[in-house]
Amino acid sequence: MSLIIKNATIVNEGKSYLSDVLIENGLIKKISTQINTNADKILDATGLYLLPGLIDDQVHFREPGLTHKADILSESKSAVAGGVTSFMEMPNTIPQTLTQEILEEKFKIGDTKSLANFTFFMGVSNNNIKEVLKTDPKNVGAIKIFMGSSTGDMLVDNKKVLEEIFQKTKCLVAVHCEDEKIIEKNLSEAIKKYGDKIPIELHPEIRSAEACFKSSSFAVKLAKKHNTRLHVFHISTAKELSLFENNIHISEKRITAEVCIHHLYFDSNSYKEKGTFIKWNPAIKKENDKKMLFKALLDNRLDVIATDHAPHTLNEKKNNYLKAPSGGPLVQHGLNVMLKFVKENKITIEKVVEKMCHHPAICFKIEKRGFIRENYFADLILVDINKKFDVNKKNIHYKCKWSPLEGETLYGSIEKTIVNGNIVYSGGVFNESKKGMRLQFNR
Repeated sequence: MSLIIKNATIVNEGKSYLSDVLIENGLIKKISTQINTNADKILDATGLYLLPGLIDDQVHFREPGLTHKADILSESKSAVAGGVTSFMEMPNTIPQTLTQEILEEKFKIGDTKSLANFTFFMGVSNNNIKEVLKTDPKNVGAIKIFMGSSTGDMLVDNKKVLEEIFQKTKCLVAVHCEDEKIIEKNLSEAIKKYGDKIPIELHPEIRSAEACFKSSSFAVKLAKKHNTRLHVFHISTAKELSLFENNIHISEKRITAEVCIHHLYFDSNSYKEKGTFIKWNPAIKKENDKKMLFKALLDNRLDVIATDHAPHTLNEKKNNYLKAPSGGPLVQHGLNVMLKFVKENKITIEKVVEKMCHHPAICFKIEKRGFIRENYFADLILVDINKKFDVNKKNIHYKCKWSPLEGETLYGSIEKTIVNGNIVYSGGVFNESKKGMRLQFNR
């Protein structure tokens, strides 16, 4: 299908301007102030902003094995409803993604179910290094190492294994950094004092800034030693910001960092109202940490904004501190949170696009996505940035049917989401006949 989008305010590569866009065969064919050729469909986007589709570099869509919480179809629908046209999914499913065969099985699920474009990360354990080193950097987004608490066999604490992976892999290495021994000690002390009635407010003390810094600084040290391409997920503390640079362009960085929506929006004062619904790993920390993370986002020490979308059922999250799992659903509302910050003059919309669209594409070297450019894939979203709404169960698309943002007033109505030239979401209606594509990487 050919499609012309007319009279849109394009936000792209640091600029906002009025223009038309012609899409043919899934690609952006032409960008011009006046396009008057024939097309199968013409959209009048007067008053709307046209952004590149968001690329969320960290989500947990729970399939296979945990589909009572979420699945590829339900969460990719939530993604496109939130303007996310490409996602990168984590390996802690059941079975864990620890072999090339299991990894390819997940790609098959993506082919048949996902409305958005996708990649799945290869997981690492202390015992699967041969499988990890088989990973093809051209068609797999990254290898993921949990250098901190995880499930089953996915905590990698063998320094010899870590050294070998950082030295030998040709892939980008993405890491979750928290020191397990520090966390275990803090948790043990909390249990001695409170038993099974640990207050949720202690979560950032149990999973402390010290635990984060010790692990992330070790990962950075390894990367510098071996010149490994390292990406550090969900930075949550002011202390860790000293590990990252802003004096070179992201395309030249060997070490990059991500910040998540919840660490920018909530802080330790939020636990009183939100409780275990904002229990994440790493923990949401102090108000000053939030303030310093935002500052580092603006000055480019932090490169990418993601959601770490990690749904659990409502009943699971209602448990006490020890039993409630960490993580929550956010992929549908990440852009809306950032547009609220735009309205509050804390960040520009151009900077939001840079951090949620351009930089993930550059960071992972994604082929022909993340920008509004001729001959790039037509992954685009049309947004009414001035429309505000309250998050409630009626407008949530997650399979788990809840959000830590319920009751919050956010900005931005995603009017249409276009994936590879196909309108997959329009005014609350999904087109499930068109599926996304496996992402490819210029490495």
